Amino acid sequence: MDASVMFLDCPAYMDRSGAARCGLPAAVEWRYTMNSTDGPLESAMIRCPRGHFFNGPLESLLWDKAAAAPGQQGTRSTDAIRGQGRAS
Repeated sequence: MDASVMFLDCPAYMDRSGAARCGLPAAVEWRYTMNSTDGPLESAMIRCPRGHFFNGPLESLLWDKAAAAPGQQGTRSTDAIRGQGRAS
């Protein structure tokens, strides 16, 4: 049994202008594969300690925290993954 937990930086915006992101570690509660016309997409349901939750392809949930400067939107990056494995 794999007991490791995967964390992503929470992609939620904290203000209306889109200048600040939540960024807290969001635990992956469920990982699954979605079918698409371009092939299967690795997807997840995540939730952060502030209560933000998201459900969708991992590609849409990842962002590069270091590249997000005030007034700029963070870019998606697989480097944002801070853990491995599947959530139980």
